[in-house]
Amino acid sequence: MVHHYDEPVYLISIVAKILDIHPQTLRQYERENLICPSRSNGRIRLYSQRDIDRIKLILRLTRELGVNIAGVDVALRLKDQMEAMETEIAELRHALAVAKNATTVAPEKSLVTTRSTYEMVIFKES
Repeated sequence: MVHHYDEPVYLISIVAKILDIHPQTLRQYERENLICPSRSNGRIRLYSQRDIDRIKLILRLTRELGVNIAGVDVALRLKDQMEAMETEIAELRHALAVAKNATTVAPEKSLVTTRSTYEMVIFKES
């Protein structure tokens, strides 16, 4: 069975085992607002693949690059802002493409033309 990237399906114990970390570490990341797993009706934490990938990034920043939790928070916020801007840019590009394709006559085939020559009118004094 294949799950959607954002579908919350993993229990905290499974995620801890997958990432080789203590479940308390995951709870700490949640307290620090670095991650926000979904909750079942019984208040059980459920993690999606997106959550797991975010935790992997946190672990890489802290373990490999030596970034502290405050730095991780800043980095994640910047990453989220960049992703939001990239989405907005893609939407604007799409809207621009739609607007360009909405014209009924191609600009090069339009009836209005511009001339590159100048006409001179000379008035005679009477």
